[in-house]
Amino acid sequence: MKVSGAKSWRFKYRIDGKEKLLVIGDYPAVTLAKARQARDMAKAQLADGIDPNEAKQEDKRIRLEAKGQTFAKIGETFLAKQRKEGKSAATLSKTEYHLKLANQDFGRKPITEITAPMILKTLRKVEAKGNYETAHRLRARIGSVFRYAVASGIAETDPTYALRDALIRPTRVHRAAIVEPKALRRLMVEIDGFEGQATTRIGLKLLAILAQRPGEIRNAVWSEFDLEARVWSIPAAKMKMRRDHNVPLPEQAIALLKELKLMNNRGDYLFPSLRTWTRPMSENTLNAALRRMGYAGDEMTAHGFRASFSTLANESGIWNPDAIERALAHVEKNEVRRAYARGEHWDERVRLADWWAGFLEAQQSG
Repeated sequence: MKVSGAKSWRFKYRIDGKEKLLVIGDYPAVTLAKARQARDMAKAQLADGIDPNEAKQEDKRIRLEAKGQTFAKIGETFLAKQRKEGKSAATLSKTEYHLKLANQDFGRKPITEITAPMILKTLRKVEAKGNYETAHRLRARIGSVFRYAVASGIAETDPTYALRDALIRPTRVHRAAIVEPKALRRLMVEIDGFEGQATTRIGLKLLAILAQRPGEIRNAVWSEFDLEARVWSIPAAKMKMRRDHNVPLPEQAIALLKELKLMNNRGDYLFPSLRTWTRPMSENTLNAALRRMGYAGDEMTAHGFRASFSTLANESGIWNPDAIERALAHVEKNEVRRAYARGEHWDERVRLADWWAGFLEAQQSG
């Protein structure tokens, strides 16, 4: 009993020859049953050579530390890890976007206090807007942060695992593409006559000629291009499959690049944002240009030029399918074939690039 008259539960014990006192808690806030549980736990700790008071202080330290380990804080650390790993600008941007969505609801909460129902509530908001694919990707991103926390010893479990079957499955749709020569001819003519930004017109033409991913075109910088050697060297950090990728440049592409350089002689990006030279054009710019020309999303997309190239190059019967796959930077799953393909198809890819650029030029002028 304290001087004030208040009562508390205490446990007297000896360790290393010294008598000590463990304060369990005040009565009646701590019941007799709970006090006995705490006493029994202290006895068990003593049996293992652990000082109950030191264990109590360590537990308090861990709890205070956990309060500072919020989801937002762990998310920032996870994002910094991705940057150090050289993740592409597109991947980093998507991670930032997903973390922003999650942080709005539980960013300030200690990560150890976040539950599956809390996360599901956030995901349901995204689903309510019809964004089912985004909801699935957001769940995966939140899960990545939790698994990072588990590996770091901050959290014990990943609550997103329980949500695998809780979300609406999005309908899988293939990216629309034009694969018929007659329709492709019409598209190339319309691109040539595009009345929007001249840089956007050149972007669409390069997208068609080089058959690379829209994100790789948008984020291209001048230092990656060697016009004398006729090659565009894309570093692994910018590639979806995380491997360096060299793209042969046909004469038509080089002419467009020289034209573009006259328009854009400031900054690193081939296609800088209209707002600032330090960032690339928006990922919506090229698709928006196609919509402006009258092509709906189920007719043609910026990514669809790759399918146009793949389909027509394969149908020509001229080219080795492996060379076409390498041109698209697709990764062969068979390791032996992949090692062979990496070094054996460059000369054929140069001829393939010249053929495809000539084919498109003929469509445009035909």
